[in-house]
Amino acid sequence: MQVLKFGGTSVGSADNIKKVIDIVRKALQKDRAVVVVSALGGTTDALLNAGALASNANEQYKDELQRIEQRHLEAVKQLIPVQQQSGMLSLVKKICNEIDDVCNGVFLLGELSARTKDRIASYGELMSSQIIAGAFNSAGTPALWKDARKLIRTNTNFGNAQVNADISKNLIIEFFNTHQDPLVILPGFIASDENNETTTLGRGGSDYTAAIVAAALNAASLEIWTDVSGMMTADPRWVSGAKVISSISYQEAMELSHFGAKVLYPPTIQPVLGKGIPVVIKNTFAPEDAGTTIAKHAVTNGNAIRGISSVSNIGLISLEGSGMVGVPGFSRRLFESLSLSKINVILITQGSSEHSICVGVETPFIQKAKEVVDTEFEDEIRMEKVQPLVVETDLSIVALVGENMKSHPGISGKMFGALGRNGVNVRAIAQGSSERNISAVVSTKDVRKAINVLHEEFFETTNKQINLFIAGAGNVGSKLMEQLKQQQEWLAKHLRLNLKVIGLANSRKMAIDDSGIDLNHWQEKLAGGETADINNFISIIISKNLRNAIFVDVTASDAVAKVYDKLLQKSVSVVACNKVAASSSYAYYKNLKDLARAFNCVYLFETNVGAALPVIGTLNDLMRSGDRINRIEAVLSGTLNFVFNNYDGSRSFAEVVKQAQDEGYTEPDPRLDLSGTDVMRKIMILARESGEQMEMQDITCNGFLPDSCMNGDVPAFYEEMKKHEAHFKKLYDEAAAKNCKLKFVAQYENGKASVGLQHISPEHDLYHLYGKDNVVLFYTERYPLQPLVVKGAGAGAEVTASGVFADIIRATAQ
Repeated sequence: MQVLKFGGTSVGSADNIKKVIDIVRKALQKDRAVVVVSALGGTTDALLNAGALASNANEQYKDELQRIEQRHLEAVKQLIPVQQQSGMLSLVKKICNEIDDVCNGVFLLGELSARTKDRIASYGELMSSQIIAGAFNSAGTPALWKDARKLIRTNTNFGNAQVNADISKNLIIEFFNTHQDPLVILPGFIASDENNETTTLGRGGSDYTAAIVAAALNAASLEIWTDVSGMMTADPRWVSGAKVISSISYQEAMELSHFGAKVLYPPTIQPVLGKGIPVVIKNTFAPEDAGTTIAKHAVTNGNAIRGISSVSNIGLISLEGSGMVGVPGFSRRLFESLSLSKINVILITQGSSEHSICVGVETPFIQKAKEVVDTEFEDEIRMEKVQPLVVETDLSIVALVGENMKSHPGISGKMFGALGRNGVNVRAIAQGSSERNISAVVSTKDVRKAINVLHEEFFETTNKQINLFIAGAGNVGSKLMEQLKQQQEWLAKHLRLNLKVIGLANSRKMAIDDSGIDLNHWQEKLAGGETADINNFISIIISKNLRNAIFVDVTASDAVAKVYDKLLQKSVSVVACNKVAASSSYAYYKNLKDLARAFNCVYLFETNVGAALPVIGTLNDLMRSGDRINRIEAVLSGTLNFVFNNYDGSRSFAEVVKQAQDEGYTEPDPRLDLSGTDVMRKIMILARESGEQMEMQDITCNGFLPDSCMNGDVPAFYEEMKKHEAHFKKLYDEAAAKNCKLKFVAQYENGKASVGLQHISPEHDLYHLYGKDNVVLFYTERYPLQPLVVKGAGAGAEVTASGVFADIIRATAQ
């Protein structure tokens, strides 16, 4: 004997039922079969809605019933030949009239009892099973229909009745011993009590019906046919990379189904477990797929974890107080009070200090739980031995499930480390001594992120997905997008990284695409986006709450720099080309660094000094390895170096500056470079990274621009420079007369910093510095006389973008 159960989607339409008939016919070639069916998809909800409408004196229940009747009549017409339809059509009409009578009584009384709800809900399976039996018979496959209420006995707990296993087993055996039909069709979900009143086995109870029958008959197998190809490593609606679990143990399957795996109704395993009957989850719409086999011993797959599941709508209640320590009976009283109020406890955790007990219950029962527990401990609360019950809501449970966890050290550490790195706060933890399940209570808003993080950590051996949000699409931003596109394949192959640009914004527009912006057409996507607003952009990033999220700032905007703290507090790493934040007040700079540490993310800004040159990285390595910075001497402006390397008086100073701007070496306003402000920012950042608490006003600036050049807009600036050509020529001539070059040098020593134009002689380390190159000389305890030198191109969109890119890759390692 074999038992096959088909769910609501599998029998949701006439076409689907024809697929069921084909599947069962193939099964009958092997052995006799019992087929258990659910109501046509959505029918139970529709019936219960009709009952609810009727109880509220809403005559729209009649429309709902009319739709239900029409749907079932249409199914009969599509499945059964015209000459054989009349009997089945009459049967459907008769059942629908019964439903109408029941709902009319509810309407008149204005009351819908649990008993009446069970009766109304049962009609879906009663109709579907008889229609399907008729379809088999009319298709030439003899099928006997049997009312499951005659076979399965329960108590009178309407809505979720408890099965009397012994009586049900005897009734099933007796029936099948006297009926040797090759195919029997049973309605799932429904049963009856000792008074023959209709009861139900809970939503999803058709699985349970099938399991009860399979166990009673010692069936060779139980097949659960649904709309997915087996149990999955995670909910595929939430995790795009979820995989089918090919083999799983009974215990693992029970754990996963209890924690929200919708493919299997939790009580289903219990009846077949003792008999060792394998359960196979199959896909009605892809019957050739292997599916998932649930058995006593699962086939090992090399992974300690079988799957990840979750339960939403959970609340935590915590009983705390010093009066609990060392006093027997507190736990018993807590759980007894909840049990007497029929409040199910989902999760329990207690510290070894005995100072508190924390339990999880379903959110609808949370207030009732507080009332009954506060009442139970009323005396202790009054005497302040314990505190009034603390309630937390909007929580969910995320569970890792796997038989082999007990033989793999480090699973818990890996789990909580991954959650922590992605800013998912764990409110409570529970793990049984069997080590088959590790459960963590998290905020409901974090549950999707948590499941994706854990799935990536434990199951996705291919690529790690990085979700990028980029602000700025100018020269550097455009080059960065090109580099991201160019390196996609290399990153996937060599670093197993999948970088997706989820959000992109400039000063005018912003675009969001959860599947990733096409890097071949990002300009069009951005142009067609909504009006840009940095605060709205940040709100979107935070609300999406994606794992492995990195915000990339390639603007020069003060407004953008001011939002970093909001992102870091949500464990979104920040990669900044923008120097504003790191060179703002020391308090803000330090706060950003502290937030990154506190929330397990990173704040990286290598390109703030020297574009792609590893200046900050080198400085950090020196400090981390115990070295101490004594002095820094540097040329930190690729723009100024380019200008003074190319100015010799043959062209005006203004022309050379314009060339530097046209070639992308300057800030949007070149005065930031020429005034020394940009260099001041850079030396301050290096001083701060060396451990100095420095502000901009602490830096001495010996500028060379006439004051009048700082007035007006950028075009006025160029005009003013032309007027002062003699000044710039004099600076050059004075240096040339001494066989020196002009270099704008930044210095830091003994807590003091300065910037200014200097005459550099040929023997100086800074003399041989050409084009737009930068150079930084680190004099340290380990490099006291011969400095550690970092030298190379310090400006240009291409190299700056590559530096930002490098920081992004560093951030992915966190």
